[in-house]
Amino acid sequence: MASQAVELRLNSITRITMKNPRRRVAAIQLASGSNVNANLLETERLAEQGLVAFAFVSAYSYVAPAGGTRPLYGTNPMSFAWPRSGRPPLVFDQASSASARGEIMLHERDAKPLPEGWAIDANGRPTTDPSAALAGAQLPFGGYKGASIALMVELLAGPLIGDVLSFEASERNPGDGGPPRGGELVIAIDPARCVAGGDRQAQLDHAEKLFERILAQEGTRLPSDRRIQVREQTRRHGIVIPRSLHDTLRGLERGPGI
Repeated sequence: MASQAVELRLNSITRITMKNPRRRVAAIQLASGSNVNANLLETERLAEQGLVAFAFVSAYSYVAPAGGTRPLYGTNPMSFAWPRSGRPPLVFDQASSASARGEIMLHERDAKPLPEGWAIDANGRPTTDPSAALAGAQLPFGGYKGASIALMVELLAGPLIGDVLSFEASERNPGDGGPPRGGELVIAIDPARCVAGGDRQAQLDHAEKLFERILAQEGTRLPSDRRIQVREQTRRHGIVIPRSLHDTLRGLERGPGI
């Protein structure tokens, strides 16, 4: 059902922008939605069709505002995708928190300390203990800068589309371990219709000049470069998982009802 819902949203937003010559921008909202997995699945698909795309989604309140000590924001990921000719789109998909929630859970499972700056404990003290972090609050990346992005996503995926804020989603959490019932906003822009006599190819070629100058500096890469490489490696060689995850899966296989 989740994949069908994603497909329906993408088809709708593509039809609005690409099939109507008067439309430059289209937006679609998902109210009371479930876990959308990765926003890049949506923005990448739209960029593959020549559209510039954004996606914003809220979550349970796990993140404290900059300077605060109690969780209020979600990890609030956002994704952006830019089409490129003859190659995969440029895509990034990132949380506004210093880490994803799942990263902290993995550190707890593997009994590994967290990097500094990821979280605070229930008393508002900085912590590298993943269990204390899960009981406390995550921190936004970059202090006030990340907190501002988290706030923006809260407003775009909540009040703007008539949906809940992250702390409201947490208050309604039935405690069953399921995903939040929050909002998502997807925006697509047709670059060819943003300027008079727009030429999509010329616009994309113009952007490539920036990408070339970025990559000309040693040690740099574009967002999604590594993901594209890993995706190709996975297609060729399959997925390599840690021994700890393998053992966990085998344990579940032997569990009751499996």
